[in-house]
Amino acid sequence: MNISSFDELLLAARQQAEPQRLLMVFVGASLGEEASQAERAAFEQGAGGEITPLMCVDKCVTELSDFASLAGEADTMAQAWVLVFAGAIAAAAEAREVDTALRKLVESVRVGQVQSLAVFNREGQAVMLR
Repeated sequence: MNISSFDELLLAARQQAEPQRLLMVFVGASLGEEASQAERAAFEQGAGGEITPLMCVDKCVTELSDFASLAGEADTMAQAWVLVFAGAIAAAAEAREVDTALRKLVESVRVGQVQSLAVFNREGQAVMLR
């Protein structure tokens, strides 16, 4: 399935036979002190940099109306976020399972193992990381 926006992900999650809970990690971006001039210029244009998890959240798809609402809520907690990484788990999962999955998700983002996650920018559009 080709997902091009968070709202498409939300729609796809709602269409699953088993109710879903989305797990999300909001990240900020920064440059290391050793960044070159080219890296700094690219960063100023919105490319490159190092990502840092700022906060994580889990929500049943029934709790989400659209990306704009989620982004507004996130802005009240972590205004510096630039991307959100998303995965899913069964909504029936126990709280302990959800907490474990969230911790693993944050660690995966922290170490850059994000191939299985959907990534969205502040406008809710899917992005490809290089």
